[in-house]
Amino acid sequence: MGLFDMFKGDSGAAMTPHLAFATALLYMISADGEIDNEEVGQLLAVLGGENSGGSIGVGANSRQLLESAQRYMRSHSIDDFLAEATPLLSDAQKMCILTNLIDSSLSDGQAEPQEQALFGKILQAFGISEARFTPFFEVIALKNDRSVFTNQSHPKNDPAYQVKLSL
Repeated sequence: MGLFDMFKGDSGAAMTPHLAFATALLYMISADGEIDNEEVGQLLAVLGGENSGGSIGVGANSRQLLESAQRYMRSHSIDDFLAEATPLLSDAQKMCILTNLIDSSLSDGQAEPQEQALFGKILQAFGISEARFTPFFEVIALKNDRSVFTNQSHPKNDPAYQVKLSL
């Protein structure tokens, strides 16, 4: 045992599906080396709740979850995380994580290349095909494409265009 080994593995909590959710979001928002305000807002909206003072923010349980996720992330690689978390997750939990990851990565307008690469890695580790995930992606991409309001010549504003999900 090395001198500093005692600090390595203390993530503070055993991996659970809820911790996997929070940790995956942290990996995504830090993937490009910058944490944007929109990404923090998305994280707080997903994990947040009311504080004891009634204001919106991160409640005590969510704060503990976020702190555990931060500790885990500091001491584990993404590969370690995926190996540990994936077997614990149901299909619904995997899809919930994936849809929230896409929503987070698109919350600032576009998914950076590092975010795209990380998403692909998680998608593969979860055993979800791109074809299966495409309809979910399309809905979230539309949700985050606010240019349909600010650009009247946007192709999706054409009177003949109709939003449809591909299957």
